[in-house]
Amino acid sequence: MVKLTLTGNYCVAHAVKLSRVKVVSAYPITPQTTIVEKISEMVDSGDADIKMIRVESEHSALSAVYGAATAGARAFTATSSHGLLYMHEMVWWAAQARVPLVMAVVTRTIGPPWNIWTDHHDIMGQRDTGWLIAMAETNQEVLDETIKLFKITEDPRVFLPGIIGLDAFILSHTVEPVEVPEQEVVDSFLPERRQPYTIRFGDPLVMGNIPSDLLVNARMRWEVHKALESSAHVIDEVDREWGKITGRYYGGLVECYRCDDADFLFIGVGAWVGDMRLAVDKLRDVGYRFGALKVRYIRPFPGARILELVKGRKGVVVLDRSISAGSAGPIFLDLAAYLQGKRVTVPIKDVVAGLAGFEVNYEDFVKIGEKFAGEVLEVGWVKDYLEFYPSR
Repeated sequence: MVKLTLTGNYCVAHAVKLSRVKVVSAYPITPQTTIVEKISEMVDSGDADIKMIRVESEHSALSAVYGAATAGARAFTATSSHGLLYMHEMVWWAAQARVPLVMAVVTRTIGPPWNIWTDHHDIMGQRDTGWLIAMAETNQEVLDETIKLFKITEDPRVFLPGIIGLDAFILSHTVEPVEVPEQEVVDSFLPERRQPYTIRFGDPLVMGNIPSDLLVNARMRWEVHKALESSAHVIDEVDREWGKITGRYYGGLVECYRCDDADFLFIGVGAWVGDMRLAVDKLRDVGYRFGALKVRYIRPFPGARILELVKGRKGVVVLDRSISAGSAGPIFLDLAAYLQGKRVTVPIKDVVAGLAGFEVNYEDFVKIGEKFAGEVLEVGWVKDYLEFYPSR
């Protein structure tokens, strides 16, 4: 291992090189651009054997790596915000065709008005497409999870594409000390690419044609769902294997901080989980026993794992950095639906915060935690399930 100080974007680039990706295509968009700029530098210097494809749009970028992947190449792309919206059609095609590839999404606010700062509307908008979706808390996790995603997506029990999400600027452009594994370590961990079929010259294969039986479409949709369910076990297995090699275990689908004796839990995704951990320590200092439950994978949604950790608590605060307009935050919606289906009753508050890059830190989480715990301890439930913070 070598320790470097890297931005989150450069962590993605190093992971792509170490994973021996053969084809990369992307279109520049802030704050993603430096990922493919760094990969391009690696190619120009002879440090990476990668074919870079220049295209005119994000739609074309994903189309290019989709085509490369169907031909058997390990492929990668990256985007943000409006770029992800532009490629949305191909996001569906890649998943429904069961083509393994990896994409980095540097989460950024969707306009109007124009805004380059982080929130999670862009990545949350992909929840129904059939991609695995992971969110990183640190730059180290960005590097590790990108490498692991190639192995997970190419597993025969999965054969689906995957997204690694990282918060704009908080991770993408901020440097942290990161342990970068040697190439030999990654080679021993990541086998040659596999997928259920490949397109080759002289061996005709029809993809995406109109089927004679509509049941074909219905069955394919359902099989994507079942593959996502199966991926939960693969994620846990790969996490344990990576931990044995590197000493870094992340807990697979979820990770919990000071949960053993917690009366209340924060639940969230992404970089601000670090602020949740600090808020937990501060709240315990004043008598409120909180824990922080990090959801590492948005898809597959780890409902069963969260259920185990939520049972018996006095209350749960879900922190969403996006909102399904007219309803609630997407993490809250997934969790509430799952708990209702299992007939588990626990007071749950959805706090929507940090929209459009609005700064939210551990002090804000302390205030949210104190208010929530006080309400639950006083009346035994929460009066309003949804709250916007800050209200100013």
